[in-house]
Amino acid sequence: MDNDLSNDPRWRRMWERPWRCESCQGEHKGIFDLACDNPEQWPGKVRIAPNSALDLNSDFLSEDFCVLRGEHFFVRAVLELPIIGGEGKCFGFGVWGTLSRQNFERYVESFDSGEQAKLGPCFGWFSNRLAGYPDTLNLKCRLHFQSGRQRPKVELEPTEHPLAVEQQRGITFDRLLEIYALYGHDIRRALSD
Repeated sequence: MDNDLSNDPRWRRMWERPWRCESCQGEHKGIFDLACDNPEQWPGKVRIAPNSALDLNSDFLSEDFCVLRGEHFFVRAVLELPIIGGEGKCFGFGVWGTLSRQNFERYVESFDSGEQAKLGPCFGWFSNRLAGYPDTLNLKCRLHFQSGRQRPKVELEPTEHPLAVEQQRGITFDRLLEIYALYGHDIRRALSD
């Protein structure tokens, strides 16, 4: 089986020039990531607050941090799925993971300095349900902090869960197109033009 995507005209089209997604009307070139606005546990409507208003003792949600009842602490992170035959390219899900209060406080304290990598990986629970998979909520994971104010990377515990398997082994280009379609971005026709 040929895994070299350079032979796939859809893959080449994706990278050659910008194309428009008929679903979202957004213009894209190459792979684009998808993101969850909040942890699955967040109640009700999304209310984004600035990071500077972070409150560890009540409900709080910003683009990077979330606190529930002063007891549950979440950070926005990225789960990468390698593209098989894609020359090292990955698709990313912007997701949320939990941290203990102590690790959350350490991360928040280092956030403005951009020197989070020295914090080391921390245990967490995956905090979103992703379409196209059996229940992904509360999968065990490790959050690997990145320097330069980049979001932590999520490493799922190696199990037989399909999402963990795809993170370990990669996904095909057709699977990527299927994931996009599940999230309202059916781009197959745009890539065939």
